[in-house]
Amino acid sequence: MHVEHSACADAAPAIAFDDFLRVDIRIGTIVEARDFPEARKPAYRLLIDFGDPIGRKASSAQITEHYAPETLVGRQVAAVVNFPPRQIGPMMSEVLTLGFPDADGKVVLIGPSVPVPDGGRLF
Repeated sequence: MHVEHSACADAAPAIAFDDFLRVDIRIGTIVEARDFPEARKPAYRLLIDFGDPIGRKASSAQITEHYAPETLVGRQVAAVVNFPPRQIGPMMSEVLTLGFPDADGKVVLIGPSVPVPDGGRLF
C-alpha cells in the first residue's frame, strides 16, 4: 500500500460507516525512536506500545522534518494497527503511524490533547 502525502488532496468518495469501522486506529505511546538511515526517504524507526492485547509494534515514519528522536519517546500517537505488515528496507513496519501534512507536505503527527490509555480505539 502506497500512501501519498499531499497538503490539498481531493476529498475521498463517500463510504459506509461499516467501512470506517474496518480500519482499526489505536493510540499508543512511542517507547523507542531512532534514525533509519536504510530507508529511501528520511525516516525514523519507532517502537510504539499499544498496551494489551496489541502490545508493542514497529513503524517506519517519515517525520524527520518536525521531530528529533529524543523528543518522540513518551509521545502518544495514532496508528492503523490492522494493515498487513510492510517491508521497509531491512525492517518490517507493523503499523501505519498517522499524521497530517503541513503547508509544505511534511508530516505532523496526530495524538490526543490529553493523555489517554494506550490501546484506545478511535471512534
